[in-house]
Amino acid sequence: MTRPHRNRLWRAAFAGSAALAVIAGVAAAAPDAAKAQTTPKLRLIAASTAVTLDRDEESGVYLDLGTYLTAEGAPLEFQVKRKSYKDPVVAQQVIRQGKKTTTKTLPKGLVKDFTGLAGFLQVTITDKNGKKVLSKQETFCPNNASGRIRPDAPAKSKYPESCPTNPFTLGSVWGVENGWASNTYLGYYSEPVNLPVGEYTAKLSVTKAYRDLFGMPDETKSLKVTVRQSPPGEGRTPPGEGVTSSKTGHSGHGAAHGKPAAGSGHAYHEGRGADAPAPPALPYALKAARAAGHLGDGPGHTDGSRIAPALKPNAKRPTGRASVPNVPKPDLRSLPAWDIGISDGEDGDVPGKDYMVFSANVWNAGPAPLVVDGFRSPGKDLMDAYQYFYDAKGKQVGYTPTGTMEWDPRIGHEHWHFTDFASYRLLSADQSEIVRSGKEAFCLANTDAIDYTVKNANWHPFNTDLSTACGQQSSISVREVLDVGSGDTYTQYRPGQSFDVTDLPNGTYYIQVIANPEKRLQETNLKNNVALRKVVLSGKAGARKVTVPPHDLINAP
Repeated sequence: MTRPHRNRLWRAAFAGSAALAVIAGVAAAAPDAAKAQTTPKLRLIAASTAVTLDRDEESGVYLDLGTYLTAEGAPLEFQVKRKSYKDPVVAQQVIRQGKKTTTKTLPKGLVKDFTGLAGFLQVTITDKNGKKVLSKQETFCPNNASGRIRPDAPAKSKYPESCPTNPFTLGSVWGVENGWASNTYLGYYSEPVNLPVGEYTAKLSVTKAYRDLFGMPDETKSLKVTVRQSPPGEGRTPPGEGVTSSKTGHSGHGAAHGKPAAGSGHAYHEGRGADAPAPPALPYALKAARAAGHLGDGPGHTDGSRIAPALKPNAKRPTGRASVPNVPKPDLRSLPAWDIGISDGEDGDVPGKDYMVFSANVWNAGPAPLVVDGFRSPGKDLMDAYQYFYDAKGKQVGYTPTGTMEWDPRIGHEHWHFTDFASYRLLSADQSEIVRSGKEAFCLANTDAIDYTVKNANWHPFNTDLSTACGQQSSISVREVLDVGSGDTYTQYRPGQSFDVTDLPNGTYYIQVIANPEKRLQETNLKNNVALRKVVLSGKAGARKVTVPPHDLINAP
């Protein structure tokens, strides 16, 4: 996709008597076994007794009411996963006491996907006459914007920064750190409401099912709400938007900017991010790119994806004999394609033709990260690429040549691509190849949290957008990393990337996603590198349509 989401979920400051510290991501760490931890005591608090919200004529009002869930005595932690796409999502609360760890499975119906605790918060709003004008329940992602509520709390939270929304997510970790508070508001992943300008009273409470589950007091937070009109010409964006949205996708990590043909089924309505706490149709980067008038990644912009510290490449070419030591290696796996539709000629394609566009992801199941460095010979447009290997202590113990990196000068790219990372093909009903995407070179970035429950998963990957991972034209070396638990999403919509289906007969086809197609990268397992997604093509040339059947329990076209 246009590099998602990733914009990671915003991290807001607490605006009240207890100041919340804005935090930076750190790698996940196991709790200190020497410190006994029990079931956390949870409470709903309000940062203020009154808030002022802006109303936009087009989008309405975003209910950023400033309520937080606090955890005291122990962190609130969940492991959320499914065995396969044929199995439902199961959430377990993780409770640690010294060296002992126990889990408690949440009742069915409370967690339906990876976006958070469904129906957690009850919000009721009345006007100045006491008339109820809004009553709704909201999902709560424990990984929402958060901060400390007391000075002796851990300085940094171990938990990830958002709840994933990739339709093919397999596992997630949610948590509110001990002595921390997590905002109950979903930021730019929430839906606006239609509240006229005026004065209101908002009442918020945790619903009974969760109060009973977590032993919380029956409390209601009440605050005054003033809704004012946004100044003319200043479109209101949801609070937090544009600050950090989870992994957007490349140019290619994201989605096409043009509106596809009617009936295409392609989800071009507003999307917000690939791993955030409300299921988007497309990553937020798409919206940001459209608003900016460009797509892709170039100087000063990365399709709306967030900025993160770059991983530094090795300064020099490796020395000594190349070898592939017997140490943990990455396990690259393909996800089935999604976000599939028909475009009638956008972004340089031939008008009047039909192109099948789609999103695809290759992720790393570990137990080791994929680390690839590129080294450039002066004056050349290619870098020699090397894969690096590390022992259990993180010491580099080997390397091997693994192809090349090439500079892509096209507008919307303008970065170094590692060649032969993945391949995309359209297959016939008998699964023979018909069309191959021209996209086979990539800049690697951790755009989507696919499974943070696997061994050695890094809950806070660094290179999460293209500006931090892919170098500049003048770069002499580049490091590209795909961390354990994360995947890299591309949306194929640019010329040569999407499939030209103008002259194909109607019928059944398969989109094939292949990781490591030339097997140049060293992996623990090469038998899980291919994924298929069934599609059905219909309509006439110039007005084709595509239907995407569910993939087991995943009904995400």
